[in-house]
Amino acid sequence: MSNAPPLFNEIQKLATEQRNPRSMQIDTASVRDILEIMNAEDQLVAEAVGTQLDAIEIAVNHIVHAFQQGGRLFYAGAGTSGRLGILDASECPPTFGTNPEMVQGLIAGGLPAVFQAQEGAEDLEENGKLALIEAGVTAKDVVCGIAASRRTPYVVGAVNWAREIGCKTLFITCTPRSAFSLDVDVPICPVVGPEVVMGSTRMKSGTAQKLVLNMLTTASMIRMGKVYENMMVDLQMTNAKLVERSKRTVMMATSVDYGEATSLLDQAGGHVKTALVINLSGVSAQEARERLEAASGFVRYAILGEAYSPA
Repeated sequence: MSNAPPLFNEIQKLATEQRNPRSMQIDTASVRDILEIMNAEDQLVAEAVGTQLDAIEIAVNHIVHAFQQGGRLFYAGAGTSGRLGILDASECPPTFGTNPEMVQGLIAGGLPAVFQAQEGAEDLEENGKLALIEAGVTAKDVVCGIAASRRTPYVVGAVNWAREIGCKTLFITCTPRSAFSLDVDVPICPVVGPEVVMGSTRMKSGTAQKLVLNMLTTASMIRMGKVYENMMVDLQMTNAKLVERSKRTVMMATSVDYGEATSLLDQAGGHVKTALVINLSGVSAQEARERLEAASGFVRYAILGEAYSPA
């Protein structure tokens, strides 16, 4: 279509905008058949993410280094991608006991866009740059763009400006690496193929992005000492469920009963890590806290009374 505008020609070439030959008859399929088609397509997502582990590993190392230097992780996205970034960021404080500023999600259109589409908010690169400036991003931080198609102007603008000021930059997209042309430190490109419903990137593309985000923050928090064995030990006791989970974690790690776990947490001021070190090292709450500080928050090292220095 020679008379079509450049944006039309760009969009029609995107991997995320192609038709899926396996769902061409889905409009007349039974409910069961629709579900089976969707389920079969979803099973391709984890495999696509698996091809990106090398890139994700590098990204995690950048994030951990930033955290160790007092830096933060920012996600920038629009629509589904922006909401997924906000979801991942908002789960870090209750799960890992982090300051809400440590991981932040920015979305084109601001807070209203979390609940309702803000048409046109993503169309200006300048908006992405301004969002980072307003958030106080500095060269110590890591900025991760999230855009299934790679082309979202808001996200491109945010990542480009972040790189200009010296941030490490990441980009999660479902565009093939061979078609990725942005200048970023780490492109993460799980190619999930065409969506079941053409262009509906909240589906496979969104699932792939969520899996990558899970890896980025979870692996980074583990490397920051937020997990003991395979248990969350820096969780915040902010609701009844988390209070009981904290007690259960202490019980499982130390083999004490419910009453003893409650007493340990009381001694520890509600801090699971401190409770574990009190019990497993036979020390006072004050010494447990001192050991944890020397061990950079790693419970295993604190139990042994060893310091920990990040590599």
